Amino acid sequence: MHITDVQVRRVDEAGRMKAIASVVFNDVFVVRDIRVIEGDDGRFLAMPSRKLPNGEYRDVAHPITADMREQLTNLVLEKLAELDA
Repeated sequence: MHITDVQVRRVDEAGRMKAIASVVFNDVFVVRDIRVIEGDDGRFLAMPSRKLPNGEYRDVAHPITADMREQLTNLVLEKLAELDA
């Protein structure tokens, strides 16, 4: 599976969330509402999630392998850096 498009839009609100991304895979499948969060150790991606009846959150879509998570994170953060330039 290949990432074929990444769209990032900056969030202008105060707080830890810095941007929201949409990522297209193989030109046929999109995952929206991937959040870029400013954490204590740098920026990271928070995948789309839903709240369960017990109050916990569970990801709706997420990378299964560490390699895919790293690739996705790098591409989204690169696009965000382009907005900063």
